[in-house]
Amino acid sequence: MKVDLQADTKTVTKQAKAVMNGHGKVNGEAVFTEYDVDGFKYVHVRVELKGDPEVLVAGKHAVHIHEKAACDCDDFKCAGGHFDPGPNGNTDPDANHGYHTGDLPMITIDDNGEGELEAITSRVTLSDGPVSLLSKESAPEGTSLMIHANTDPYAPGESGSGISGGPRLACGTIEAI
Repeated sequence: MKVDLQADTKTVTKQAKAVMNGHGKVNGEAVFTEYDVDGFKYVHVRVELKGDPEVLVAGKHAVHIHEKAACDCDDFKCAGGHFDPGPNGNTDPDANHGYHTGDLPMITIDDNGEGELEAITSRVTLSDGPVSLLSKESAPEGTSLMIHANTDPYAPGESGSGISGGPRLACGTIEAI
């Protein structure tokens, strides 16, 4: 089935946002908009970031949805691993990599420490269901959006190797609006 994502018949079903905070060194906002096109749901993600260019350095940075709505710790590890619900899910950010439900394309940051990302994903929804970012069924502790210091090669590595983005620079809890 071919779905026209530009169709006039698409309707907004839900929205969410995450206010990004990197301990005063990185800030921004992410807006998630779920659309329905003839029963097919997809989520448009728009991220805008600005930060200290010595922290949010020029280049590509990994962007992931994490399994907990917790951004109140120094290293953001309280947000848990990558969002990957289900009976075969694996939240380890490095192992089983290449396919986590919460993996998004990387954001490109310019020399001024600024960047924007627009992406479309059908891996997650905002509506209730098994891959919802907002549902207690799939995300009992909520979800968050994470910006990492490094790139993500979208390839498996040893658990704890940091291959999938490395240090966490900014975090924002994803909340319905």
